[in-house]
Amino acid sequence: MANSDYYEVLGVQRGASQDEIKSAFRQLARKYHPDVNKAPDAEERFKEINEAYAVLSDPDKRAAYDRYGHAGLNGMGGAPDFSTVDFTDIFEQFFGFGGSTASHRMRNSPRRGADLNQTVTLTFEEAIFGLDKEIEFVRDEICSTCRGTGSEPGTSPTRCATCEGRGEVRQVRQTFLGSMVQVTTCPTCNGQGEVITSPCHTCRGRGLERRTVRKTVSIPAGVDTGTQIRLAGEGQPGLYGGPNGNLYLEIRVRPHKFFRRKGDDILLDLSINIAQATLGAEVEVPTVDGTERLTIPAGTQPGKVFTLRNKGVPHLRSSGRGNQLVIVDVEIPTRLTAEQRKLFEQLAETLGSEVLPQERSFLDKLKEVLGG
Repeated sequence: MANSDYYEVLGVQRGASQDEIKSAFRQLARKYHPDVNKAPDAEERFKEINEAYAVLSDPDKRAAYDRYGHAGLNGMGGAPDFSTVDFTDIFEQFFGFGGSTASHRMRNSPRRGADLNQTVTLTFEEAIFGLDKEIEFVRDEICSTCRGTGSEPGTSPTRCATCEGRGEVRQVRQTFLGSMVQVTTCPTCNGQGEVITSPCHTCRGRGLERRTVRKTVSIPAGVDTGTQIRLAGEGQPGLYGGPNGNLYLEIRVRPHKFFRRKGDDILLDLSINIAQATLGAEVEVPTVDGTERLTIPAGTQPGKVFTLRNKGVPHLRSSGRGNQLVIVDVEIPTRLTAEQRKLFEQLAETLGSEVLPQERSFLDKLKEVLGG
């Protein structure tokens, strides 16, 4: 290292300005710092870069080096003293050190409030048709007593004695490069630069108080479990003049006694007796709009699906509605009167005893009809 040309180490010309030398050092320091570069020779290279900068950034040492080379530095008292070099602006990129004014300004810059989440439970019909629903949730709001200052009315925060109002404290630590100054948030005032000596009796110094908020929200028709509705600006208040967060409503829909939902279609399982399936019938079926008459043709088989057009769920992001699918199940009687049994025995004699194997099961056919 002693024989290295410092200008070559930093990659600058001999006539380079101090700004050019500093810029070259910053780039190389970022590249070879041991906390960033894990190469085996990174630490040695980093020391070499800092030695070169310690010399070339000092006008007297640079003049001696330009005139006599390394021998000129030996005449000035040996190897360069890194502790005289201010690396604060360089190492803030690695460790987060920074100037007092910039750090304090960043901490007190406007910040957006946090988002809130609330679950809203609806009945099946409410989710289908939508409604205006009153919801209740808890959030922070500006304290009505201190108006957000955190101090008891008539008092004011005082300047923090620990950081003298800067919001940060400086600590000197020794490294292989010499003395380094580390800037951290003041533990007394948490970076505010002020201490509340007489906290507000309502919010206890927070400047915010918890309140229960009631709002009437318009729930659109067609929502389903998992649907999320965003209410802009209804979340936690922002800090230092920042905007409020949002409130997100997550919809949960209670199961219905009869209806099921598949996308925008409503499914209804309908049981009919064997006579209705065989001979046909006119039956009334429930829908979300009321009862509808449905014609059951003679010879209807179990699993037959009937479609009631536009009796399903309104499309959430377009006009129109889905359908209601009525899935027929033929109910086989388990208890017969003597007369009914006699009639079935007579029917059985006319139908014969031949049985036919099925290629596919009833469930397979039903899945095909419903699309899986």
